[in-house]
Amino acid sequence: MKVQWHKLWIKTILWLGTEILFTFIGLDDLADYSEFLCQQQELASRGKAYPTLTVNSVF
Repeated sequence: MKVQWHKLWIKTILWLGTEILFTFIGLDDLADYSEFLCQQQELASRGKAYPTLTVNSVF
């Protein structure tokens, strides 16, 4: 398999630049949160249970 290094470098630099720009603007956190919500909806539609935290009482 031959890697097209020129295209790989361009895509990597564009992705990194976009991530840095969105981080400065504050949109990166919003995008991460929306990805998290979409993932949760996908898991719910598959019928998988969400992980829960159980706390044992000492009293």
